[in-house]
This record gives sequence, C-alpha cells and structure tokens, in this order.
Amino acid sequence: MAKRLTLFILIGLVLGLAVGWSINAGVDDGTPAAAAQLKLIGSWISVVTTIFLQLIKMIIAPLVFATLVTGIAHMGDTGALGRVGAKALLWFICASLVSLTLGLCLVHLLQPGVGLNLPLPPVTAATGLAKPVFDPNDFVKHIFPASIIGVMATNEILPIVVFSVFFGVALTAIGEKAAPIVRAAEGLVAVMLQVTDYVMRFAPVAVFAAVTAALAEQGPSVIGKLAYFMGSVYLGLALLWALLIGAAFLAIGKRTRLLLRYIREPILLAFSTASSEAAFPRTLEALDRFGVPKRISSFVLPLGYSFNLDGSMMYMTFASLFIAQAYAIHLSLGTQIAMLLTLMVTSKGIAGVPRASLVVITVTLSQFNIPEAGILLVLAIDHFLDMGRSATNVVGNAIAASVVARWEGGFEPPMPAEIEPPHAPSHGLSGQA
Repeated sequence: MAKRLTLFILIGLVLGLAVGWSINAGVDDGTPAAAAQLKLIGSWISVVTTIFLQLIKMIIAPLVFATLVTGIAHMGDTGALGRVGAKALLWFICASLVSLTLGLCLVHLLQPGVGLNLPLPPVTAATGLAKPVFDPNDFVKHIFPASIIGVMATNEILPIVVFSVFFGVALTAIGEKAAPIVRAAEGLVAVMLQVTDYVMRFAPVAVFAAVTAALAEQGPSVIGKLAYFMGSVYLGLALLWALLIGAAFLAIGKRTRLLLRYIREPILLAFSTASSEAAFPRTLEALDRFGVPKRISSFVLPLGYSFNLDGSMMYMTFASLFIAQAYAIHLSLGTQIAMLLTLMVTSKGIAGVPRASLVVITVTLSQFNIPEAGILLVLAIDHFLDMGRSATNVVGNAIAASVVARWEGGFEPPMPAEIEPPHAPSHGLSGQA
C-alpha cells in the first residue's frame, strides 16, 4: 500500500502542476480583477489541503507525547536516556551549524541579491506577518510550559517535548507502578498510527489541491522573476542533502541507501504539501520498518522536530542575507556570525507553525537593522521554497535517528519498505516508533 500511496501522491503533484498552470493561464490577463479572482479560486481549492493538514495536526501532539514517553520508558534508566539525548543533541548542533554555515557561504558565493532587477519594497511597507521581538525571558517561558493542555491545544512541539521528557523520566523512576500508564501510552501510539493510516488515504487529493492552488494563484511568472534566487536555494538544499547523506554513509555505511528508500514516501509527502509536520507519523513508521530501535526513534525523532530542522535553518540564513544584499546593506563577518547564532536559537520549536521561517527571518532582520519589508521579496515564492526545505527537514531527522541508532549499538532486522503492517504496531516497550 505504501508504494501505491507514493505513486498516487506523485500523480497528484503532476496533475496539480498541470491544472494550476492551466487555471492561471486561462484567467490571468494582468488586471487586478483577474488577480483577485485567482486568489479566490486558490483559496477555495486550498480548503482541501487545509482539511488534510488540520487532520495531521490533530495527530501530532498526542503522537509526540506518547512516542516520547514510551521511548523513554523503554530506555530503562535515566543514564541511557542521558546518553542517547547527548548523542542526539550533539548531532543536532553539528547539523545545525553545517546548515547555517552552508547558507552563509552560498549566499556570498552566488550573491542572488546583488543587482536584483526588481523594484524593492519601501522599507516601511507592511509585511502582513507578525513582528515579534526576541525576548530571552519569553523564550524560556515558552520552552517550559505552564500548562501541558495549553501547548497541546496549539501543537507547540518544543514545550510538549520538555513535558514528555519529565513525564517519561518520572515513569522510569517509579518502576512497576507506572506499567499501566506505559501500556496506555503504547495503546495511544497504536491508535494514533491507525488514525494516520486513515488520514493518509486523503494525501494525494490534498497534494493535488495544494499544488493547484499555489500555481493557480501565483502563476509560473512569479517563479521566473526570482528564478536565480530559487535556483540558488535549491542548489543549497541539494548540497545539504549531499553532506547529510555523506555523513550518514560514514556513520552507518551502505545501509544509507536502504534508509533513503524507506523514507521516500515521507520525503515526497513533505515536499508536495510543504509541511514537515505532515510527514512526521509516516517517518516514524518508515524508521521502524528500516530497523531503528523503537526506543531510539521514539525519542530522537520528536526531539529533532524541535532542534534539527536543517532545511529551514539553511534557508533562513540564505534569505536573511539575500535581503541584506538586495538593499545593499553591508554586514561585517562578526555581525553575520551573530546572525547565525541568533537564527540557531530562535528557530527552535518552529515545526508546525505556518510560515514560521518567515516569522523567524522577520525577527532576525529587525535585530540587525535590515528592512523587514524585504520579506515581501520572497513572500510570493515562499510556498515553493517551503516544499524543498520541508523535504530536507525529513531527510535530516531520519538520518539523525539512524546515526544515533548506530552509535547505540546498531539496527534491528528491517521489514519490507513497500508493505504496510496488517495492524498499526505500537511503540515503546513492545511496539513501533
């Protein structure tokens, strides 16, 4: 079934490109009325994608909580938890630094913002995005939730991860008394994965609607106007893939080829829906079939969604400096390094937040006296760029979990990649991650 679903998603993607282009070509005559009509058509078509993403979002919070709790319980002791957590964070920090540095080097090498043949938005132009100011106190308060119910209601992954770690460690500490709660968490994971199976049958239609709406509203011309910038970003993402896959080959050897085959469906899903979050449940299942031990994938993958969004971080560096180049603003090397460190901190926990990368970029621009209106330069093509960075996030997190598994003693025997298990397996002490 997985192989058929991948094929149907790909068909939906191709059909969406054709239908979206046709709608735009048939309606767009260059007038404001036509633009308004295309926007209305796009908004109606995108309702289908919104339904799919909302269904995915309703799964994420309970799935992240349950997988982390059962994964920690399966560790057996806090020493193992600390060891796995330290290895995962070491990988995340290294991957983040590589992603940010790659974006910095490429934007200087390719200079997509220099001599940009486009009218620049006035520095006072409204972006339509929130303008939060980075406050360390607010950031810390966000990480440590006052109410787990509140953060679950809004799908804020980072505070859910923090609470789940405390909860899982407490379950481990009290031992046998916690066994019923662990079994309940395992059952919750099994139920959420079964719900995922139902929701995923709707994925090809949602992919078709997402691509159709984006291309119908924006048209191919918007891609042409910033083709060099888009090509530069995708070149950067391709190089990041090469670096990540190369590191995976060094860590886990030839089995890396098998991993890429197992995660191709989550990659395609993330790319076509422009959502890393949409691929989260399927990535868990793919890692389990690949042979990553359940205690590793249940812990590392949810953690990665807060700390290891490699594609998003590379893009945020690239886009921030592209805007500075477009406005001919010179930044010293020290300022650029400070910008990288700022992005590394402010990007944590952004998974599942609509246009989160743009919001983080806006915060960064304001801190370094770069016109926030520069966001308008990339706003129109952000959806098409989000497709690439979402797929890259999936690759980065799948590789992270696999590398940590290798460091922790190796893999379990793989299951067939193209065959769905007859029943949704459970995580944790006896199930799937």
